[in-house]
Amino acid sequence: MRDYSEKRDFHRMQVNSEIEITNARGEVFTGVCRDLSATGMQLFVQQPVAVGEELKTMLRPTGEQIPPLETVCEVVRCEAEGDGYLLGTTINEVTQ
Repeated sequence: MRDYSEKRDFHRMQVNSEIEITNARGEVFTGVCRDLSATGMQLFVQQPVAVGEELKTMLRPTGEQIPPLETVCEVVRCEAEGDGYLLGTTINEVTQ
């Protein structure tokens, strides 16, 4: 029998890459995208973000052959972790 983490509709890809985030007030900050799936991302940031807040994100690839991934997502979870916060987000739109 598969455990809970394997019952997702989409597999998660471990990323651990810097991501640029813009909040609803237009403030830009960086975080780390820890994992990515077709429907969501897990982000590590330095400040808490309210559940329900809409964020725009830009994940730049390491090479120039692939364009950056730009999304509009919604925070569904914010938990303190170490010296920052772990955000669970749902991707509502891929803008590029």
